[in-house]
Amino acid sequence: MSFVEFLKFGFSGWSWMGLLAFLFVVTHITIVGVTVFLHRCQSHKALKLNSLISHFFRFWLWLTTGMVTKEWVAIHRKHHAKCETENDPHSPKIKGINEVLWRGTELYRVSSKDSELIQKYGHGTPDDWLEKNLYSRFSWQGVAIMLVIDLMLFGVIGVGIWAIQMMWIPFFAAGVINGIGHYVGYRSYKTPDDSRNIFPLGILIGGEELHNNHHSFATSPRLSSKWYEFDIGWFYIKILMLLGLAETRSLPKAARLNPAKSAIDEDTIAAFLASKYELLQKLHRLSVHATVEQIKTSNKSNAIVEKLKNDFEEIWSEKIYSVEQAVQALQLWCAEAEKSGVDAMEEFARKLRMLTLGESRVGF
Repeated sequence: MSFVEFLKFGFSGWSWMGLLAFLFVVTHITIVGVTVFLHRCQSHKALKLNSLISHFFRFWLWLTTGMVTKEWVAIHRKHHAKCETENDPHSPKIKGINEVLWRGTELYRVSSKDSELIQKYGHGTPDDWLEKNLYSRFSWQGVAIMLVIDLMLFGVIGVGIWAIQMMWIPFFAAGVINGIGHYVGYRSYKTPDDSRNIFPLGILIGGEELHNNHHSFATSPRLSSKWYEFDIGWFYIKILMLLGLAETRSLPKAARLNPAKSAIDEDTIAAFLASKYELLQKLHRLSVHATVEQIKTSNKSNAIVEKLKNDFEEIWSEKIYSVEQAVQALQLWCAEAEKSGVDAMEEFARKLRMLTLGESRVGF
């Protein structure tokens, strides 16, 4: 092979189809490394990975992103702790969608230099010899090695392939998930933040498209919750589990209906708290529907619906309630709702009495 041929095609000599296939595979592995290792395993401890799998992802992310595990984890945890406030590292509500979408990498870089933030939120991440003496100490050298590999494989075009690899996570993770995921999309759960599910089929970004689901159940290893949603990251985790290479936390229990149950008790409170945001969202939708249906005939009905909704939300925003106090407050609320004369509120109260804690959700 001549030097000119090497510059054009590298050692691989692959066609355009081969180059595109390579690019798809390597960027997808990087996305899987971020969602499975950095996000679900390291940040939220939703699963444990076999040491060889963990090290593979650490090495791969060093080559393809240059990100330091402790820094990424700390910034993400602070995002959850300070979501949609001035202290959120990347909230489009505070900083604007264009700033987060197009300058997400810069926002990450600024936060990564905050040593106090990293120490406070970065606990429990890898701290072995390799982390101290290679991955954290020489973070940019990994991506430089990747550039050399791409040049050797594909010649001059390898520079373009490398550039796309380097932009993949900054754009999709730092930009799209942190930006679009808090700006546009559908909400399955009424979380106190602005998180959105970008798309129900979580394939391109490893399942992270289901961002509102994640903010509702942050420690769940699975990001899908509806029958029509697909989380490819969870699919890979299931494969690792079958191979004995991963162990997950139990999937979060949720509220379901037990027709034989009719009393508000501790189980009712536990069930509600397990699906708090989903049930608050359902009440909000019911109250809007009830208002539209009944406001035509009675302004009083509209006032009752609004009061019931506000009183219900107030119960769950109160931080000093004991379980016994919460049971009593919910009993009083159900009694008020059942004599309100508003069909939707009466039905909601009746179903509340049937709530219990179970492995799977049943329509409410």
